[in-house]
Amino acid sequence: MTHEADLSSPEAGPSVSAAERRKKWLRLGGTIASIVLFTFALVVLYNVVNELDANEVKAAFARATWGQIGAALGFTALSYLMLTGYDVVALKAVTIQPVPYRIAALASFTSYAVSFTLGFPLLTAATVRYWIYSSIGLSAKVIASLTLIAGITFWLGMGVVLGTVMLAAPQSSATFTRLPQGMNMLIGAGVLGGVGAYLFMVNKGRRRLRVQGWSMRLPGVNVTLKQLALGAMDVIAGAAVLYVLLPQGSNVAFPAMLAAYVFACLLGIASHAPGGIGVFEATMLLALPGVPREPLLGALLVYRLCYYLIPFLIALALLGVRELSLRARRMQRTLNEVEREEKP
Repeated sequence: MTHEADLSSPEAGPSVSAAERRKKWLRLGGTIASIVLFTFALVVLYNVVNELDANEVKAAFARATWGQIGAALGFTALSYLMLTGYDVVALKAVTIQPVPYRIAALASFTSYAVSFTLGFPLLTAATVRYWIYSSIGLSAKVIASLTLIAGITFWLGMGVVLGTVMLAAPQSSATFTRLPQGMNMLIGAGVLGGVGAYLFMVNKGRRRLRVQGWSMRLPGVNVTLKQLALGAMDVIAGAAVLYVLLPQGSNVAFPAMLAAYVFACLLGIASHAPGGIGVFEATMLLALPGVPREPLLGALLVYRLCYYLIPFLIALALLGVRELSLRARRMQRTLNEVEREEKP
């Protein structure tokens, strides 16, 4: 297990007064970044809602049954539950300070819900995490390490799911890739080989990562296996959200859907568009040519509402309530101090 001391730079520590000043500026910077992020989130939300065609939304929901919508929301909840595990596992790897699950779950859920919608996950997710974790005393270096390890969990899950589907179900994968089955199996084996190489590396103790004087240790093999399981379950649950929303009678095999979903997510991430919007939809339209275009677009719209917009709104509400609660506590402490000073 890596402690906070493992994450420190090799340089000598600053004086106490300098450390306090730096901590003060970090708090101020975190507050300013949080305000900017929150404002940006509201602007994006306003634009997203304005760009929605009310008739299209009604038509999409009219085509989807209540059973489909309920199942989609259930798989959305399961996916975000797996995401909270990313932070729980990472925290055990980067700090000995106990962090309650409710704090880890809040930080994980809100950071992903916000970054999925706004894009630029390294910036937006890290800002939300810093906003929450710094209030309980975690340092910026620990939070940065946590964000990196959570990101590795996501990529490991993607790799395991993609490699397994392409190797075990090459025919289903060919529906999307348009490649021979042998080539799909070769790609799948290569992806799983990469995941295996990472496991071998951390198992052999080659876990130290250094970037411009900043140092951290990657989790060991036991933690990495937990990351693999969480990441894979998260990806599968995310794909299931869209799968249950497909028009009835689509006759799309879930392995084919899973492979297409992972590819669409990867291309969406590479585009740097918020939530991969546009790129994700275009990829799914190409990947599922057997599904009628209009109903598929409707299913994709409902998917975005269930998996992105609703969690985003909940995250903004939770962050707002938390900020008000923190400010109320600070005000109460200040009032208590004033009362104690005024007493004879």
